[in-house]
Amino acid sequence: MSNATDTNRWRRFAEWDERMLRHDLFAAEDPEAGFSVFRSPYDPEPSVAATGGHITEMDGTPEAEFDILDEFIARYHLEPDLVDEAMALEDGAIARMLVDINVPRADLERLARGMTPAKLARVVGHLSSIEIAFAYYKMRQRKTPGNQAHVTNAKDDPLQLAADAATATELGFDEIETTMRVASNSWSNALGCTVGAAVGRGEALFQCSIEEAEELQIGMAGLATYAETISVYGTERAFVDGDDTPWSKAFLTAAYASRGIKARCTSGAGSELLMGFHEKKSVLYLEARCLCLQRAMGIQGTQNGGVDGAALTASMAGGVRELMAENLIAVWLGLECASGNDQRTSESEIRVGAKITPFLLTGSDLITSGMGSIKKYDNSFNPSLFNGEEIEDWMALQRDFEVDGGLSPLDEDRTLGLRIRAVEAMAAVLEELDLAHVTSAQVQSVVFASGSNDTDSFTAGTVTPVSDAIKQRGLTAVDVVRALAKRGFAEEADNLLFMLKQRVTGDYLQTSAIFRNRRVISALNDPNNYSGPGSAYAMSEDRWAAVQNVRGVLTRDRVLAAEALVAAKTPQWLFDTGLAAKGSNPHEVVIGVSPAFGQEIHRTTAGHALPDVIAALMKGIASGGGTARLIRVRKSADTSFIGLSAAKLSGSGYGIGIQAKGTTVLHHADRMPHMNIELFSNAPIVTLEHYRALGRNAALHTFGQNIEPVVVPTMGEAMAARFHARVAILFAIETALTDENAPPVALSLSTSEE
Repeated sequence: MSNATDTNRWRRFAEWDERMLRHDLFAAEDPEAGFSVFRSPYDPEPSVAATGGHITEMDGTPEAEFDILDEFIARYHLEPDLVDEAMALEDGAIARMLVDINVPRADLERLARGMTPAKLARVVGHLSSIEIAFAYYKMRQRKTPGNQAHVTNAKDDPLQLAADAATATELGFDEIETTMRVASNSWSNALGCTVGAAVGRGEALFQCSIEEAEELQIGMAGLATYAETISVYGTERAFVDGDDTPWSKAFLTAAYASRGIKARCTSGAGSELLMGFHEKKSVLYLEARCLCLQRAMGIQGTQNGGVDGAALTASMAGGVRELMAENLIAVWLGLECASGNDQRTSESEIRVGAKITPFLLTGSDLITSGMGSIKKYDNSFNPSLFNGEEIEDWMALQRDFEVDGGLSPLDEDRTLGLRIRAVEAMAAVLEELDLAHVTSAQVQSVVFASGSNDTDSFTAGTVTPVSDAIKQRGLTAVDVVRALAKRGFAEEADNLLFMLKQRVTGDYLQTSAIFRNRRVISALNDPNNYSGPGSAYAMSEDRWAAVQNVRGVLTRDRVLAAEALVAAKTPQWLFDTGLAAKGSNPHEVVIGVSPAFGQEIHRTTAGHALPDVIAALMKGIASGGGTARLIRVRKSADTSFIGLSAAKLSGSGYGIGIQAKGTTVLHHADRMPHMNIELFSNAPIVTLEHYRALGRNAALHTFGQNIEPVVVPTMGEAMAARFHARVAILFAIETALTDENAPPVALSLSTSEE
């Protein structure tokens, strides 16, 4: 056997080299270099000592040697009255409590307040992936799951931001966030998303991700309602390298809250490793430190699960399990959790789907933080785990597992209407505030655009003066409300004003708060109180109906309607001529058709018109020297029995059975029903040439020749996924026409038989 590649290598490896998975890198375990997931030999042993209500030693470090993170955790996270009780519990026993439906979430949160970072990491290390997922299901804060979107574009185009923000809220995202390609465009980006979010539902929370001081100013101007850029790190050198301390972060957190801005910290495995300050510790231990710091700061929630370091962590063995474990620690500590899934951790769609599945099944306060509601190339945060290209895949997964991933299928007409409304509203605001003049061509190019490659609108450079003007003139959301109202966008003005009022009441500063139907739902009024079957979040009937309503759902009526359209264009061509008799011609091949063939079904699943299929079979029989005869079998719709019935009536003993959907069999009268000679089981890929060749083979068999069977090549298409829903409906139409007592009838064509 020759080797066409001239290499001593199994060719399958070359084929695997071409798969997207080969773009992924996989890192070896190496604690010295910081590559360890759940446990490093440099991780401290869990320990704590308290004297007089004062923590004097933590995780093997005496108070005198505390770094600033130890100091903050010891002073503000650990509750001295709880440490003896919590730290004395055996790790495995606590792990079992996390998956025990009889142990309330509140009891476990109380114990967590007495555990050190090393203890928390050690406990979750006892859980398998499925146990971590179950514990997360039990421990997450809000019962109703939610989701978050990225809304950005490669040009920082405010018109497209407005259109895409409106689309994202229509999809159902509870939060949307933007960032920009050019930092100085932040104010314009914030304005674009603010206006877009006010269109449609008008109740999504919004963030503009930029340098913290700038972001706070944007929030104070009313052009943002939440922030999650308060970065926290698990080593002192990484923390200080960002010019911060836990105290400065706590002050910033308080500043956001004082202005009615919901806030979350951001942390995640791998960040210290990326910054070069990992101290040889495991990524889980370092993240446990981050989360204890966040609880100590008094912030209501976190965005973790790897985040910027997610792909790095996923490159390590057990890394995806670690990402789940750190999310579990977050909710165990009572924090709202935006559970990562916002970085594309793999080029493999299989790995991407597998990574999201546990979170779809368990739900989360925000399952992604966030999903790219825009196309990958427009995602200025870098591609998310899921992006605009895959949103319908997400919806299919929701439908598959009967879970609420936070999104709803879009109605095409309504979506287009919202996009038009959002772009026109944004154009009106820009003009009313004397920021820019928008042409109708710009509006048109954005409304229909799938991404910024399709637009002829603002560029990053032309946006900068707009952004500078917003900032320098001190424009606020109140100015935007006035502009919208003055230019006839009353509903959008009211929506934006509603969100501004919420900043005054402050209800959405509650843990895990989002808006649904203009009402705050949070861990306070919608707590996750899972305690076993029947106690978890369940979709309402209306919500489940919405989730099911993805594009392309088949019904029997739709299939029949499609067939009726074909029938209307097809003159009657098959005529019953009485009962079919047995033939005597030794080279006769009888073609048996199914009950609905040419009656209610008029084309195969490959799209061939049935007259063309019969013509191909008959031409093939003629080319092999045989004679064709047509009958209809009425007692069965099964291809094998149709073919066998035809063969038994054939003078040669050879017959062809064919269903209306195209499945075809070559049979002989002496064979058992399912021991055919040749079979076309994948009708959707059968060509007319295949039918002709099968007819020829049938005729040659009547001469006793040894025949090479016709093989229909397949490229591994998922035939069942593509066709079985329709096939089942078609076959039901066939079987409904069967009569077990009806004998076969002879058929003739409206034209002369060829």
